[in-house]
Amino acid sequence: MFLSVFDMFKVGIGPSSSHTIGPMVAAARFLDHLRALPFAVAGVRASLHGSLAFTGVGHATDRAVILGLAGMRADDYDATLAQAELDRIRQDRNVQPAGLGLLRFDPASDILFDYGPALPGHANGLILSGVDAQGDVITQVIYYSVGGGFVVTADELAAGTAADTGPVVPYPFRTAAEMLQMARTSGKSIAAMKRANELTRMSAADLDGGLMRIWEVMNACIDRGLATDGILPGGLKVRRRAKGINTALMAERGLNLTAPHTINDYMSTYAMAVNEENAAGGQVVTAPTNGAAGVVPATMRYWLDHVPGATTARVPEFLLTAAAVGGLIKANASISGAECGCQAEVGSAAAMAAAALAAVLGGTPEQVENAAEIALEHHLGMTCDPVKGLVQVPCIERNGLGAIKAVSAASLALRGDGQHLVALDVAIETMRQTGADMSEKYKETALGGLAVNVPNC
Repeated sequence: MFLSVFDMFKVGIGPSSSHTIGPMVAAARFLDHLRALPFAVAGVRASLHGSLAFTGVGHATDRAVILGLAGMRADDYDATLAQAELDRIRQDRNVQPAGLGLLRFDPASDILFDYGPALPGHANGLILSGVDAQGDVITQVIYYSVGGGFVVTADELAAGTAADTGPVVPYPFRTAAEMLQMARTSGKSIAAMKRANELTRMSAADLDGGLMRIWEVMNACIDRGLATDGILPGGLKVRRRAKGINTALMAERGLNLTAPHTINDYMSTYAMAVNEENAAGGQVVTAPTNGAAGVVPATMRYWLDHVPGATTARVPEFLLTAAAVGGLIKANASISGAECGCQAEVGSAAAMAAAALAAVLGGTPEQVENAAEIALEHHLGMTCDPVKGLVQVPCIERNGLGAIKAVSAASLALRGDGQHLVALDVAIETMRQTGADMSEKYKETALGGLAVNVPNC
């Protein structure tokens, strides 16, 4: 399947692409399903399974389902309107999506958290049902939120990846090896090939305008995080730190106290600013997920603000390169923490950011591929163990370290000639196998690791 850059980078809301955005997308699809039925339903219900049940409250999955069934979407989310509608639904016990009229829905009784075995298709499963006036189920669809805001039905999953019905793309690489071979044959960069593929679906103006909007949302998220302090919601009482660190960095710059390693603090702070905003339910861009949303924008901000010669004119090149690598990882392994642990989230984000940075710093396609491989290889085996099921500890700091690794990986790759022992395809397959072997308690269920030991110690 063709994966657009706008599939990899989607504007949404926190705290989770798989647990917040995905369920909202599933609810929107279910409403379309109801609109297409030859009969009417009187009410709707939802049941959450697997990781959506175990960490759903901490990830605001129930809130996402409620608002999604009310017809709200993540890409044009208005927090004030959403809270008002949420309060109304809980009081009136109904939703009123466009084209369907009033549907009975009581969040207190019509959302079930099922803590039994996960549904067979994926760790993130939800069942949405339509009921008649007597409360009997008359239509039902199983959805899987497979990471990064991507959603498939059980039927779609069983059928396998459908053939791409869109225009034929000029560079249909499905592996990194194919990508490099096509780059050598065509003489084009990875970003140029990805751009040519995108232009089979949209105009150059729409592509460039969309890419600049993605960066504007990312950058605005960093700025909000750097300007906001306080306590994050959820009960852990985690303090926002990005603003305080950034203020200290600015003061040190003025006093000429900056040490060479301080650049790492800038990278970390940019990433933490994004993930603090994500944890607070703010607007972010999946990159490729919400839990890893800070790595790519932090690396871009580092490049634009701290590297001589950097220019926003090359932002599209950065994002297209990152999307090409992210697409390979999604197609051949996973970007879902519930499926493969945090190696699939922050690891994938670091690989995307490293490749993109190497590209805009003048790297060859071989050096770009090497940068992605280095970054992914050194996240292999990383578990997803959010304390209290919240995307806060260790997630926020983990994004900061992911950005540092991305920059280091790009730098190492640029010091070489692109020839290396471990291919990116090998690292991706290793990540897939490691995820398959990983215990379920380390895959976004909050049943192991820091999620257990922090409360117990």
